[in-house]
Amino acid sequence: MRKKPTLSTKLLAMGAVYLLVALASIGFTLWVTWQLEGGAAAVNEAGRLRMNVLRMELAQQSESAQELEQLRQRFDAGLELLRTGDPSRPLFVPWSDETRARYGDIQRQWLALQQQSASTHPGSAAATLDRSDAFVREIDGFVEAIEVQIVRWTAMLHLFQLFMVAIAIGSAVTFMALSYLLVLNPVARLQQALARVRQGDLATRLEVESDDEFGQLAAGFNLMTHALQTSHEGLERKVREKTASIEVRNERLSALYAVSALAADASSLEVLTQGFVRQIRRVAGCDAAAVRWSDEANKRYVLLAADGLPQLLAEHEQCLDTGVCECGQAQAQARLRVIPIALAGGLHLPHCREAGFKTVVSIPVQVHHRVLGEVTLLYRSTLELSQGLRELLESMARHLASAMESLRASALEREAAVTEERRLIARELHDSIAQSLAFLKIQTQLLRDAVAKGNEQARDRSIAELDVGVRECYADVRELLVHFRTRTQDEDIEDALRSTLSKFEHQTGVATSLSMSGQGLPLAPDVQIQVLHVVQEALSNVRKHAGARHVQLRVQRHPQWRFEVHDDGSGFDPQGVMPDSLHVGLGIMRERAQRIGARLQVVSSPGGGGTRVILELLPSERGDDSRLSGPPAFAGAAS
Repeated sequence: MRKKPTLSTKLLAMGAVYLLVALASIGFTLWVTWQLEGGAAAVNEAGRLRMNVLRMELAQQSESAQELEQLRQRFDAGLELLRTGDPSRPLFVPWSDETRARYGDIQRQWLALQQQSASTHPGSAAATLDRSDAFVREIDGFVEAIEVQIVRWTAMLHLFQLFMVAIAIGSAVTFMALSYLLVLNPVARLQQALARVRQGDLATRLEVESDDEFGQLAAGFNLMTHALQTSHEGLERKVREKTASIEVRNERLSALYAVSALAADASSLEVLTQGFVRQIRRVAGCDAAAVRWSDEANKRYVLLAADGLPQLLAEHEQCLDTGVCECGQAQAQARLRVIPIALAGGLHLPHCREAGFKTVVSIPVQVHHRVLGEVTLLYRSTLELSQGLRELLESMARHLASAMESLRASALEREAAVTEERRLIARELHDSIAQSLAFLKIQTQLLRDAVAKGNEQARDRSIAELDVGVRECYADVRELLVHFRTRTQDEDIEDALRSTLSKFEHQTGVATSLSMSGQGLPLAPDVQIQVLHVVQEALSNVRKHAGARHVQLRVQRHPQWRFEVHDDGSGFDPQGVMPDSLHVGLGIMRERAQRIGARLQVVSSPGGGGTRVILELLPSERGDDSRLSGPPAFAGAAS
C-alpha cells in the first residue's frame, strides 16, 4: 500500500521547488546579463577597430612605418579578442550566423587591405580611402549584428522577468491556498475542537482525513478526548459510588447514633427494646421486627417488643423454648443467620409462613459470649444480606446488648443503694430507737411487777423512767428525721453546718459555736452528706451522754479538710467502748469516714475533760481528689 507524503515532505518539496525555480531564474538572469555585458564590451571593442582603421589611414600619410605596424598589431589583437572573448571583463561576441558571417568578411577584407598596403603599387589615395570606408562599413555591419543579438537578449530578459512576475504571483496564490488547505484549515478545526472540549463537550472528535502530521494530531486528539471522556465518566462513576457509600455510611452512623442515644435515654427495658425494633426495622427495611429476651440459663426466649408483627404470630411466639424454632438459638450456635421460611435446616416455620413472610434474619444479642436475647427480622420476600448491612445489624445488636447490660447494672446499683440505705436506717434505728424501746420494755416489766406487789415507790420510779424513756425515744425519732432529711445544695458546707448546730441548740438548749479557717476547694455533695451525718452523730452522742453546756465545731479547709466537734461534758474512755456497743454510734461514724476516705479520731477522758471527735480527709493516693468538686464554674458538672 502506497504511503501518502507527510506535511513536512510536502512543505519541503514546495520549498525545494520554489528554491530551484528561484535559483534557475536568478542564474538565467545573471547569464543573460552577463551575455549583454559581454556583447556591449564587444560593441566597444568593434568601435575601437573602426578607430584603429581611421588612425591607420592617417598613419600612412604622416606616420612612420613602425607606428603603422603597431596600429596593425593592435587591430589584429582586437580581432583576436573579439574571436576568443575575455570572460574576466566580460567580453564576448553573441555569436550567430550573421555575426559569424560579418566577422569572416572583416577578416578577409583586413587581409586584403594588408596585401594592398604591402604591394609596390598601392594605388591612389582616393582608392585607399574608399577601401577603408568599405572596411569601416563592414565593421559597422558587424556591430549592428551584435546589437541585434543584444536587443534579442534584452527582449528575452524582459519576457523572462514578466514570466517570473507571473510565476511569483501564481506561487503566492498557490502557497496561500496550500497553506490554508494543509495548515490553516486543520489548525482552525483543531482550535474549534479544543474550544468545544473546554466547554465540557468531551465527546468531540476530529475526522482523520490524511496520514500527515495534522492527521496524526487529529488521531491523537481523538485518543486524548476519548481518554478524558472515559476518565471523566469513570471519575463521575467513582464519585457517585463514593457518594452512595458515604450516604450509606452516614445512614449507618445515624442508625448507630440513634441506638446509642436511645440506650442513653431509655429508662427501662421495655422503652429500650420498643425504640430499638422501630429503629432496626427502618434501617433493615424489613416488614416486621421483634426483640426477644433470654433467661440466664438460655432455656427460653420471651417476646419483649415487636413492630409490624401480626397479633396472632405474636401470641403464638410470645415464649419460645430454645431450639424448638429457628428463631430461638442456643448459646453455643448463636450467630447471625438468614433463614428461608419454606424450609430451614429441616424445621418448618408454620407461623411465619402463614403470616406471609418468606425470609427471617436471626441476630443474637450477646455480650461477653453470653446470650441476652435475639433480634428477629421478617421479610415478605427473599433476601440476601450484603456484608455492610450484616455488619451494621451485628453492630446494632451489640449496642442493644451493651444497653441491656447497662440497664441491668443500673438496676443492680439501685438495688445495692437501696440495700445500703436500708442497712443504714437499720443501724440508725438499732443504735437509737431500738435501745430506747428495749429500755422501755424493761421498765414496763418492772412497772408490772411493782403494781402486782403494790410497791408504790417502785411503781412511781418506773413511771418516771418510762416518761424519760418515751421522751428520749421521741427525741431520737426527731433526730433521725433530721438526719434523713438533711441535704446540702450549696457548694460550701458552712451553711449546712450552721443549720445543724442551730437545730441541735434548739432541741437541747446547749450553746454552740462554729469557726471556719483557711480557704480550699469545696467538697463534693456526696462527701458533704457523709460529713454532716458524722457531725450529727457526734452531736447526738453529746446530747445523750456528755451533759455538756457548750459545744464548739471547728472546721479547717487547708491543707486538708478537718472537722472537730469539741464539748465540755463529762467525757468517757474511748477504749472502754465495745465495738458492738448500743450506746455510742462510733461504729457508724467510722464506716462513714471509710466511705469518703477520711480518718476518725475520738479524744476523751472521764472526769469532766470533755470529748473531741475529729474527722480529717486524708490526701488522695492518685493526686486527683474526686471528693472535691473543683472551681465554682465546674461545681455543677462535678455534682
